[in-house]
Amino acid sequence: MCRLFAITSKPPLSPMVAVQALDVMREGHDGSGVGLFLRDLGGPFEEIKDAPILSGIFTDAGLKRLDAFMMDIGFMTKYKITIKVPKTTPAGVPRRDVYLIRAYEYPEEWEGLPAAELARRLLRTRLQLRRMGEEKQDMIVFSFWPDVIMLKEIGDPLTVARYLNLDRKELRARVIMAQGRQNTNYAIDLYACHPFFIQGLATMTNGENTAFVPIREFLASRGFEGYIGYQSDSEVFTHILHYTIHSLGLGIEAYKHIITPLMDEAIAAHPDALLLKHLKHSCRRLIIDGPNCVIGCLPDHSLFMVQDRKKLRPGVVGGRPGLYAFSSEVCGLDAAIPDRDKAKDFQPMHLDTVLVGPDRQEIETCSQTDPLPPVP
Repeated sequence: MCRLFAITSKPPLSPMVAVQALDVMREGHDGSGVGLFLRDLGGPFEEIKDAPILSGIFTDAGLKRLDAFMMDIGFMTKYKITIKVPKTTPAGVPRRDVYLIRAYEYPEEWEGLPAAELARRLLRTRLQLRRMGEEKQDMIVFSFWPDVIMLKEIGDPLTVARYLNLDRKELRARVIMAQGRQNTNYAIDLYACHPFFIQGLATMTNGENTAFVPIREFLASRGFEGYIGYQSDSEVFTHILHYTIHSLGLGIEAYKHIITPLMDEAIAAHPDALLLKHLKHSCRRLIIDGPNCVIGCLPDHSLFMVQDRKKLRPGVVGGRPGLYAFSSEVCGLDAAIPDRDKAKDFQPMHLDTVLVGPDRQEIETCSQTDPLPPVP
């Protein structure tokens, strides 16, 4: 199993808060890797919220290729963090040349484009860079999106975080998602490390998705260029969320109805029976088979957690106004927010979606038995 931790805070926090919570839960992961997703950034990124940020790992030669490519298509550097590491690497951590976080000015010809077209072009640029990196093994590109930073590496999470000096003031964020990885693949591929991200949406999963193949085939048949990769069977959870919101035009409340639809008799008694019946039929190949606990982040900075029907992977949400956390185990929550009212902690069951919105004032819940809200 893996271990998951996410936190949403009114003031920006250090990623070390999340990494230390993972360390408390270390019996649930084997230290084979860590993934971090930072959003609603503070520090120097506070004033450049609209600037797309490229996150990745590069060889020296790959960095030169990146610079030439980005300049050629009109991107100019606005701000960057280049993490140059000591020559001696900790045990279990690969030697890298450069960990790069770079914010760009958009090309002049992109100015004034609709948001949907900007999103399409940013995705296409990221995928092109990924293909370039895979061709020569000199670039690993995790994200290219405004107000988002992603870092992933092989090794013990706390060891990696200290090695990269992630407690630096430039890396504060109000939303942080972190996964402590247990290696379930023969070879570790950083593209298989959670969290996963596509066009403003991120998820990470603790579990096993045995329905992976039909889900992957369905998504691949949609004709959307971003539905690729799948070095991990959990990446489809991010893409199903994207498909739910962008292709079907539905909200987070419908996500559970796609991945774990109600039984037919429960659908018949539901106030939205006709819609749910059509969704279950048309999206039947997106139904997951667990056990899985999924934590995700929406474009408005909301965090959510859902479980599948088996409910065999732990998950708990708790906190106080201005500061809430989502954790695989209560001990991780205790480490990050010890002064909360623990009586208000919530552990979602298989029908629940639990959400903390961008105002960070309370835990909201909805059940699959509730009416769906109107689609805007």
